[in-house]
Amino acid sequence: MTTAWEAAVEAQIRSAQERGEFDNLPGAGKPIPGRDTPYDEGWWIRSFMEREQIPSDLLLPTPLQLRRRIEQLPVELRDLPTEEAVRSYVAALNTEVVAWLRTPTGPRVVVRPVNVEEAVRGWRADRERAAPVVTTPEPARAASARPRRRWRWWRR
Repeated sequence: MTTAWEAAVEAQIRSAQERGEFDNLPGAGKPIPGRDTPYDEGWWIRSFMEREQIPSDLLLPTPLQLRRRIEQLPVELRDLPTEEAVRSYVAALNTEVVAWLRTPTGPRVVVRPVNVEEAVRGWRADRERAAPVVTTPEPARAASARPRRRWRWWRR
């Protein structure tokens, strides 16, 4: 029975407990996670980013994001197939840099547009280093005269 001083909510909780609606809930009898750690105001954003696998770079201010993208430019350009694709990628990045320079927000960080020709030269140099050395093919007779060597997949 409920007493006169109990609130309506507490009465509903008590009746639900008596009916057994709170039995066998997940986490029953286990400590609350993070109870012993000090309070952190950004706990919810950290847990959201971990759960959704969002990179932490997105929390940086715009100039720092642009600086990081400029620093990682050689890695980004390495996978592009043509020189036109490299030029358009760098042009798009420079458009973002110029837009930020026109209306700067965030901390004062030096950010300059990327020189397109230097980026293309670096892309070409990376392509030449990564390209396999092409040799002239042997005549068909010479190739058939000696036994063909089989390469195993783990030796590649």
